[in-house]
Amino acid sequence: EVRLTESGGGSVEVGGSLRLSCSVSEVTSSSNCIGWFRQAPGQEPEGVAAIYTGAGRTYYDDAVKGRFTISQGNTKNTVYLQMNRLKPEDTARYYCAFRGLPCYARYDFLRYGTWAQGTQVTVSS
Repeated sequence: EVRLTESGGGSVEVGGSLRLSCSVSEVTSSSNCIGWFRQAPGQEPEGVAAIYTGAGRTYYDDAVKGRFTISQGNTKNTVYLQMNRLKPEDTARYYCAFRGLPCYARYDFLRYGTWAQGTQVTVSS
């Protein structure tokens, strides 16, 4: 059974940076989709970035393009989300999610079967 463990997050001022980490264990295939989602209170999860681990192909939502970077660690068991130039509207609880398929419909949270525990990101002005 695949397990995800998140770390990172916290509180920063506008324009600051944070890095989130997602450790993936018990994965048997090297071709998976790891997505980063965020959820503000009362809203559905919103996909912000995804990576297809087989080819290292990355995807970004327009809201974060140019500010966030998703990447894999050297062992490909860890996926990072580097967040720069943070804005107050980036405030949310962030989750990484896994599915053992390519990244089609990558921002549809219903297509991901395994989720990490989430970590809070707060950006203050």
